[in-house]
Amino acid sequence: MRMIVNSILVKLFRPVEHPAAGLNCTGPGRYPVSIAIPRKYPVSRMILAIAACIALAGGCDAVQYQALKSYMAVSKGLTPESGAVTVRTEVQDFRVEALTDELEFPWGFAFLPDGRLLVTEKPGRLRYFDTETRQSVMISGVPAVAYKGQGGLLDVAVHPDFASNGWIYLSAAVEVGEEQRTTRVWRFHLEGEQLRDQRLIFEARPAQDTSKHYGGALLFDNDGYLFITMGERGKRNLAQDLGASMGKVMRYHDDGRIPADNPFVDTPGALPEIYSRGHRNPQGITIDRASGRVWTVEHGPQGGDEINLLRPGANYGWPVITYGEEYGGGKIGEGTHKEGMEQPLHYYLPSIATGGIVWYDGAALPGWRGSFFVAGLRSFSISRVYPQGDGMADERLLEDFGFRARNLAQGPDGLLYLLTENGGIVRLGPAQPR
Repeated sequence: MRMIVNSILVKLFRPVEHPAAGLNCTGPGRYPVSIAIPRKYPVSRMILAIAACIALAGGCDAVQYQALKSYMAVSKGLTPESGAVTVRTEVQDFRVEALTDELEFPWGFAFLPDGRLLVTEKPGRLRYFDTETRQSVMISGVPAVAYKGQGGLLDVAVHPDFASNGWIYLSAAVEVGEEQRTTRVWRFHLEGEQLRDQRLIFEARPAQDTSKHYGGALLFDNDGYLFITMGERGKRNLAQDLGASMGKVMRYHDDGRIPADNPFVDTPGALPEIYSRGHRNPQGITIDRASGRVWTVEHGPQGGDEINLLRPGANYGWPVITYGEEYGGGKIGEGTHKEGMEQPLHYYLPSIATGGIVWYDGAALPGWRGSFFVAGLRSFSISRVYPQGDGMADERLLEDFGFRARNLAQGPDGLLYLLTENGGIVRLGPAQPR
C-alpha cells in the first residue's frame, strides 16, 4: 500500500529538493522525498491527503479502500454522472466515460459472448456487469480467498468455447496453512448467477509466508492453451528455480492436463507446467490474435517494469538481470544483460507499477491499431506503447483523470475498457470529428 501513498502525494503535490515548508515522506520507489505544499493549494485537499496517507499506510484493507475512494472522490475528474469527455491527441481523438465507480478493488475482467463483463473484486466477489444498462449482478460460489496485502480474488478468463461449455476460470490468493499463502486457479461451470463444478487447475508450490507477488493473470491462446502468470512472492531466487512455481509462466490444457510439448517436461526436477522463468511479478498477459504472439507485463523493483514477448523455455532474467534497482538505491544482480537471458521489448524508468496489458487491434480507434496499452497503477495513467524507429515509444493517456489504472480489455465493440482500482469501469471510444 505504500506505493499508493507515494502516488497520491506525488499526484497532489510537487516534489522539490529544498522546500521551505512541506511534508517529508516516502516518495516514488520508497526513497525519501520532500513534498512542497503550494500556498494556494486548498486546505481541505491537503488535510485529505494527509489523512489518506495515514489510513493507507496503517489501516486494514477496508480502511485503505475507503481512504482511496475518499481521495478519488475529490481528485478524479470523471464520474458516471459526468457523461463522456473528449480528449484530443495527435494520433487518435477519443471519448472517455465512466460506466461505474461502485466496485471495491476490482482486479480482472473478461467479456462474455453476449457482451456482458465478468468482473472480479479482490475481497472475493465476482459479478456480471452490463456495459449498456450499467447494472451489475453478483455471482455466488466463489471460493474463500486470502484478502490481505496484494492477495485476494485476482483474474477471470472465459473459455474460448464458453458458448457451448459454459466454463470460466478464476485465479486467487488462498490460505493453505498457518501464515502460508499461495496462488490457485480453478475452472467452474457458470450457470446463471451461480458457479458450479469447481475444479482445481493450478496451485503454486511451495506456499510462502508473504502477501505479495501472486501474479495470477490468465489468458487462452489461439490453440486453446491456458497461460497462468506467477510472481516470485518476494523470494527472488525462486524465479530461477525450475522446481518452484514462483516467478514463472505456466501453460496448461483447459482441463488441467500438462501439454506434452511444454519446454521442461523432460527436465529432471523441473515442474512440467512451466513455460518460462525469470519473472518478478507479471500481472498482465495479452495476445495478438492475428499472429498468435503472447506478451506479459511485469513489475520491476525501483524501476524496470517490463513488457516481454513470451517464448517457450525462455529465461527473462530476474533477479540476475534487471533495469531496476533496490528500493532506496543499490544494484540488483549482475546488470542489465546476460547471455541466455531475454531482453524486454520495452521497460519503464521510473516504474509506472504495471497492472494489466492489452494488444489493441480494433477498428473503432484506428490510430491505435497495433499498440499495447498498459495500466499504470503508480502513474495514474494508461501507457500506449507502439513501434517507433528501431524501438518502442510510450505515450501517456488519462493522466489528468486520477484513475489508478488496474487492467485493460478490448471489447467486442472494438472499444477500449479500463478497470480502475478506485472502483471504476471506464470506456474509451472514438470522438466526433474535429
